[in-house]
Amino acid sequence: MMSDSKEMPGRASTNPFRRRRSFAPLPPQEARRQGAISTLAFQLLGGRDPALAFLNGECAELLGRPIAIATLSDAGFAIVEREIRSRAMIVGDRHAG
Repeated sequence: MMSDSKEMPGRASTNPFRRRRSFAPLPPQEARRQGAISTLAFQLLGGRDPALAFLNGECAELLGRPIAIATLSDAGFAIVEREIRSRAMIVGDRHAG
């Protein structure tokens, strides 16, 4: 006789399409800073690929990965924002002439 349960024997009770996170999500302020610095980099550095290369690469001037530095604090965000804007001016100068 079958029980009243809707579960089938041998089936997992979890949704197979749901991802299990092995890490905690970012706190709201860190997520906001990460999104904002990513958007700024995409807009000013010439698109997705140059922005991702800059944000995820080690930056000697910043002594670390820009995305990590900008995400951690408002001060770090300001430092990375300044670096992006200075690089954007250099890229802009190349295209102006």
